[in-house]
Amino acid sequence: MVEHFAVRGGARLTGSVDVVGAKNSVLKLMAAALLAEGRTTLENCPEILDVPLMADVLRSLGCTVAIEGPTVHIDVPADPGAEADYRSVSRLRASVCVLGPLVARCRRAVVPLPGGDAIGSRPLDMHQNGLRKLGATTDIEHGSVTASAQDLHGAQIWLDFPSVGATENILMAAVLAAGTTVIDNAAREPEIVDLCVMLSQMGAKLEGVGSSTLVVHGVTGLQPTTHRVIGDRIVGATWAFAAAMTRGEVRVRGVDPHHIDLVLDKLRSAGAEITVGDQEFGVAMPERPQAVDFVTLPYPGFATDLQPMAIALSAVADGTSMITENVFEARFRFVDEMVRLGADARTDGHHAVVRGRPELSSAPVWASDIRAGAGLVLAGLCARGTTEVWDVAHIDRGYPRFVENLRDLGADISRVAGEPHR
Repeated sequence: MVEHFAVRGGARLTGSVDVVGAKNSVLKLMAAALLAEGRTTLENCPEILDVPLMADVLRSLGCTVAIEGPTVHIDVPADPGAEADYRSVSRLRASVCVLGPLVARCRRAVVPLPGGDAIGSRPLDMHQNGLRKLGATTDIEHGSVTASAQDLHGAQIWLDFPSVGATENILMAAVLAAGTTVIDNAAREPEIVDLCVMLSQMGAKLEGVGSSTLVVHGVTGLQPTTHRVIGDRIVGATWAFAAAMTRGEVRVRGVDPHHIDLVLDKLRSAGAEITVGDQEFGVAMPERPQAVDFVTLPYPGFATDLQPMAIALSAVADGTSMITENVFEARFRFVDEMVRLGADARTDGHHAVVRGRPELSSAPVWASDIRAGAGLVLAGLCARGTTEVWDVAHIDRGYPRFVENLRDLGADISRVAGEPHR
């Protein structure tokens, strides 16, 4: 049965909410387990659909995966398979991150071109070019990216763009390559740092972690480990926007506030009162938010994953905001659904101009990806009447206990089964 969220606007969110492990980290950590024979255990994993989907990818490679709530045990065989199953990979964009570990461990990989969110093109050119520099031969054949290598060797690699996925795949291949690899213009996201921490625990030799230049000294083998996944900064920031939009007061626990420094600074500029502590922060918005501008950029810039939340905030802010999207060109399709809710928004290329209104109006809307879905729910909290948000399976992929957490904060939201009336 198709489900949607029914969101009744007007509630002021108050209270506290706990954030668990990062979706954008746990899937890559699960892939990194392939680098060592034996059992790797991940703790603080989010209970979202993508985790069992990645477990299926690993099972197709010969691993045994047990999911026990927030703990995932991955038993990797001495000789894992090198060909990922199409049915598993096609449902999950992040599954391409098994490419680097398989090339490193098996010297061969066949990974079907993955599916995932419809937010624009994400070509694998930089992944392939990096692996070629390390000594692999790669190509796209019969709908799969293939790679093979007799031996991997260190190399000097420059990324044209600080791609998170390319950085991760090249890094995981380089840890078992002979010699030293330097990755320049590497992505710097906290999830990259989390991966580096786990790889170091497994025995990898890394320098420059957290900077744009990663130095990898190859080793002959790694050992399995136990690792705790970092808190999800995107989920934490989503709750921060929700508090600001509803003129609420919310304490967010379980995420490093320094991972979203820019987000909190933007909310301060919008009029929010921000307090920070150890792995927690608070957002209180006493008045209607003021309009601020947003520009998405690679970390430490404003995350593209939070662009829908920025537009939702701008739609109810006092004044006019400009939002510039520099990462994924299709993210602005979300704006069409915001207009259905009464937002005064226009797009032109990489820019959206939003003139805030005191209140939005309810309507049926459709989520095109995880973050767009969350942004529509936040907008629904500020709309007159009951908003129906459809295609909520997207939201479930990124936000554990989303409805329950919102209810605990005072929102009037429910999950409803039934067919949409288009």
